[in-house]
Amino acid sequence: MNWAIKMMISIFLLGSLMVASSFGIGCPTGCECNDDTFVVKCEKSKLDVLPITLNPAVQRLVLRNNKIKTIDAAFQFYRDLQYVDLSNNHLVNIPSKSFLYQEKLQELHLNNNKLSAVNNGTFQGLKSLTVLNLRENFLLELPRGLFSILPKLEELNLGRNRISKIDALAFDGLLALRVLYLDDNQLTSVPTPAFSVMGSLAELHVGLNDFTFLPDDVFAGLGKLSVLDLSGAGLLNISDGAFNGMNGLRTLNLGDNKLKIVPTKQISVLSRLEDLAIGQNEFVVLGENSFKGLSNLRKLDVTGATHLQTIKKGAFNANLNIESIVLASNRELKTIEEGALVGLPNLRHLVLRENGFTSLSESMLSWGELRSLELTDNPIHCDCQMLWLGNLLAVKNLTVVQCASPLPLREKVLRTLSADELGCSFRDPRQQAILVTLFVSAIIILAVLGWLLFRYRQRVREAVKEYKWNKRAISRKEHEYQKTFSDDEYIMRAGQQHIKPIPVTEL
Repeated sequence: MNWAIKMMISIFLLGSLMVASSFGIGCPTGCECNDDTFVVKCEKSKLDVLPITLNPAVQRLVLRNNKIKTIDAAFQFYRDLQYVDLSNNHLVNIPSKSFLYQEKLQELHLNNNKLSAVNNGTFQGLKSLTVLNLRENFLLELPRGLFSILPKLEELNLGRNRISKIDALAFDGLLALRVLYLDDNQLTSVPTPAFSVMGSLAELHVGLNDFTFLPDDVFAGLGKLSVLDLSGAGLLNISDGAFNGMNGLRTLNLGDNKLKIVPTKQISVLSRLEDLAIGQNEFVVLGENSFKGLSNLRKLDVTGATHLQTIKKGAFNANLNIESIVLASNRELKTIEEGALVGLPNLRHLVLRENGFTSLSESMLSWGELRSLELTDNPIHCDCQMLWLGNLLAVKNLTVVQCASPLPLREKVLRTLSADELGCSFRDPRQQAILVTLFVSAIIILAVLGWLLFRYRQRVREAVKEYKWNKRAISRKEHEYQKTFSDDEYIMRAGQQHIKPIPVTEL
């Protein structure tokens, strides 16, 4: 009897479709239908049921932002569908086998509806499905084998639901799954047992839950994971072996948790990590070798760490390949110690936005090597110590720095200020540095000479005596020479006056 009723409904729908097509009213009011590309868009069209008068060859169907409450038998007429978007509707349930004839469907978006439960039969027939989006619904749990009939599924989004329970075999059969979203649910622990069947998973988002603690081997079975997002997970502590076996991890987000210190030891095993976000935690300092072991780190993001005050010298000693450092919105951060950013040959992008810096040292890093620099919204005190930065920004327009003080310079742009306006006694602080260097060098040289004279004073005295003795000997010879010269001169004068010269006998 039920079979007969279904047949009658199908015949009726098919007849309606043929009639509608014959009258040329296949595209409902408020929809855009393209019979060349086989694309239909019905956005904000106030539809409360699936349209049954569309071209049966439609491949892409967009019905978001309507009032559709269920999926009815009309779907069976569109067997060439490859993409369906039913997001932002009023779907409360999906009858079993609703997609039985959608064997070509590759993407199904059911996000932002009112679904409280789905079962194994919900997705029956979706043999080619690669993307399933169930985000922002009211799902409470994931039972065993829920997705086992989706062998080609690569991306599954279950974020922003109310999931508190996940069966150990809920993901059984998802051998091709690459991306999984479980963020913003009500999980109190990481569902480690459920991960063992997803050996190909590359990206996992489990933030915005309530874990508080990550035990050892919590991500066992996810050896191919490349991206792990734990932001907002409520973490207070992380076990030393929490990240064991995650040798391929490239991106880790630990932001927006409650960590009181940087988990240096825990993350040091992630030797291939390239991108680390760790802002919005409660640590006060980035100490020496805070990121030890992360030799391949390319980008570090410390944004919104409201307790962070100081970055110590040597904080990035182990991160010589780092290219980008973001230190933003840390209002208590006022100190970066001398040398903290020195020795980073690949550093090209530096963000110091919305911190508490009043001044910055020219020797803090190689500023001229930067390709991008952001220093906006810091309480910079514009005086002669900042002339170097003004000169740099005048040549390389990297950022805008407005003065916060002194009062006469408030809100003025640093690079437009002259040396006189900044209260400099010399036009160029480099001249001051050169003069100071020469003065100090002269003092050092004199001090060394004085020390040498004191240490070798006996030899100096002997040298002086020898010099004086030699000088006396030379004086006697000169005297004899002068005497000889006087006699000759006397003879010459005598000849001129016709006086008979007195013969000089050689001694």
